[in-house]
Amino acid sequence: MLYFAYGSNLHHFQMKRRCKDSFFIKKINLKNFRLTFRSKYRAADIEPKKNSFVPGGLFEISKSDEKKLDVYEDYPTLYKKYYFFYYGKKVMTYTMSNKTPFRFPTERYLNVIKRGYKDCKLDINYLNKALIH
Repeated sequence: MLYFAYGSNLHHFQMKRRCKDSFFIKKINLKNFRLTFRSKYRAADIEPKKNSFVPGGLFEISKSDEKKLDVYEDYPTLYKKYYFFYYGKKVMTYTMSNKTPFRFPTERYLNVIKRGYKDCKLDINYLNKALIH
């Protein structure tokens, strides 16, 4: 199955450790969404926003990888699944169930995401813009 990562799962080494069957396909943009950070965990989330986009990584994952991600993402309590189509193929990602106000991420978490942006060759300016809120 296809999975869209936009936060710490962009980090290739961490993603491989978490989901052994996963492999990175390419970078893509999720249209009409924006990146934010929220909850007591100060974790990445996406929310609908017209004429905006979220850069991320498209990964192929197995069923057992999906089960591991569900546990990691605290599905369905913290995150719920969101599906979209990319060139006719169904893609799964996670979005927070409870939309709390913006919370600036921890430095450690942010560094993992920055490494992921490098791994996936994403524009770091997008991440910086999301942090200004």
